Amino acid sequence: MSVIEVRDLCVSLKTKKGLHPIVKNVSFSVNQGECLGILGESGSGKSMTVKAFAGLLDKSFQVSGQAVFNGRDLLKESKESLRRLRGRQITMVLQNPMTCFDPLYRIGNQMAETFAVHTQWDKAQIRSRSLDILERMQIKDPAEVLEKYPHQLSGGMLQRIMIGIAIALEPDLLIADEPTTAIDAITQFEILQEFQKIKSGHQTAMLFITHDLGAVSKVADRILVMSNGEIVDKGEFSHILHHAIDPYTKLLVEKRSAVMARYRLALQKEASQ
Repeated sequence: MSVIEVRDLCVSLKTKKGLHPIVKNVSFSVNQGECLGILGESGSGKSMTVKAFAGLLDKSFQVSGQAVFNGRDLLKESKESLRRLRGRQITMVLQNPMTCFDPLYRIGNQMAETFAVHTQWDKAQIRSRSLDILERMQIKDPAEVLEKYPHQLSGGMLQRIMIGIAIALEPDLLIADEPTTAIDAITQFEILQEFQKIKSGHQTAMLFITHDLGAVSKVADRILVMSNGEIVDKGEFSHILHHAIDPYTKLLVEKRSAVMARYRLALQKEASQ
């Protein structure tokens, strides 16, 4: 069963000279318990696609097509309706965590406010769940972190907290936009495991947006490759890896293969010493 089905989505920027197309006739669907990876470089249109159907674009853009979420076309919903959906049924992990936290309030207060609005947990449960989330996200001294302000934490720590909040809400659709960009490799691996658990354990549909072929390969069931606002390749990871047709996709695969070759060589050198 499709949780979301996007059909012929187009996004154009309104300019004095007319409409400038950014996203061109993008279509895809995501089922319960499935993760769709959207892969592409900066400016490929992957994040713009999601922002368009999630209601995160202003009047400078024109959006057309359909985005049917649990039977409702999101492109026909009001801003207020979309805001409510984003709070509980659709959760998002954005690329820049600093924009998601209010600098004037402690982390614990902001987590508590989010959970008070979107769950039935009492104060004790919120406190317990908040500590548990920080532990799951590999954050040391969670009780101390709840008392800190956002500027006292690194971007990577804020990113992990944001991922933890999104996972804890158990949404129907989880959208992760470059969720591991500011995180070290070891923590990235552990957090990708958390994404896998929420996908399988709670039948959550996921959209995983990234430029990292390695990261998306660990969590996505299917992959769309975008370039210049269009889908240029799609399929399971093995297809993308071995049977890519588009030149841009082939370049991504070659870069990934080169990195893995250097990594294996480094391991062999270390083992031989």
